[in-house]
Amino acid sequence: MHFPLLLIPLLHPLTTHALNITTPQPNNPFAPSPLPPSHAQSDGDAIVSLFQTLGRTTVWTLISQTPFQGDTYEPEGIVRLGPSRYIVSAGEYTLPTIPYGKVINGTDRTAGAGFAHLIVFSGNGTRIADVTLTKPGEVEYHNGGIDFDGEWIWCTIAQYRPNTTAHVVRVDPRTLEQTTILRYDDHLGGIVHDVQRGSITTLNWGARNASTFDLRRRPGGYGWNAGVAKAASVVRNPSYFVDYQDCKFLGHSRLYNGRAVMLCSGVATIGSGASSYNLGGVAIVDVETMVPLMEVPITMRSVLGTPVTQNPVEVSVEDGKLRLYFLPDQHTSILYVYEAQPDSPYEF
Repeated sequence: MHFPLLLIPLLHPLTTHALNITTPQPNNPFAPSPLPPSHAQSDGDAIVSLFQTLGRTTVWTLISQTPFQGDTYEPEGIVRLGPSRYIVSAGEYTLPTIPYGKVINGTDRTAGAGFAHLIVFSGNGTRIADVTLTKPGEVEYHNGGIDFDGEWIWCTIAQYRPNTTAHVVRVDPRTLEQTTILRYDDHLGGIVHDVQRGSITTLNWGARNASTFDLRRRPGGYGWNAGVAKAASVVRNPSYFVDYQDCKFLGHSRLYNGRAVMLCSGVATIGSGASSYNLGGVAIVDVETMVPLMEVPITMRSVLGTPVTQNPVEVSVEDGKLRLYFLPDQHTSILYVYEAQPDSPYEF
């Protein structure tokens, strides 16, 4: 179902940062023109329907492996603007965080230091542009999962530690210019934008809580004048299957009676020590309640041994088949594209 973009009152941004951008391919545009529709505007219902055919015995066929040029730092999220452009959110860490060994002022480690990036790649992995979204010395530098709503890319930039602070920015994929929308007193990771409702939903450290903000409310209603927003709702994630890292908004699903749903992927460490195992998974999640409506384990690993669901995920439907896009490894990254072969309707 196609919904027009709402004219929500974002004419009162908190800040617009000057760009620090490198363009190895200066003659290549950052994004295709026109921009492709979002999942909610195009294939969201098809993705949800095809997801129903997945299970533990699904055969995932590797369609392609595309090396992405240059240092990708730690990739956190990815959006696919058609077959010719990928935009990756990433964290560059110049000073590691150090665990306290106890909780101090609500968190468990030092702030560390680094920079938040968005990096643009062509369909063949050529590096087109790299924009730094933060300035030296900023304590919020972790750029988490990202979402594309048909016009803007939505990002969360947070301290790289739990129970701290973050801010939300929207980025124009055509220019890579960013606008800060709100600030919040918690770590924020994944984010999705529900255009129909005019709201954003963000996930905190480990995706344990989801905070939703109504963007149609006037500044002042959230304490925007003071620079810190108050969420319209905060719900606890009832699933401990995996910790969601990156999500994509799929719209209001006909299959689920109009519920707002998102596709999320992530990892979780099961057990400890030598017996521990990093489990990967992908789920269709109710945005309002965080209840997983369907979830499947993902066991594939990169050539370096990393679970493919470790952070960025994208999705598409190609010739009636579901494809997932993963970028799991740090610094030297390969985009893995897998296509699902539907399960038997009777799985034993």
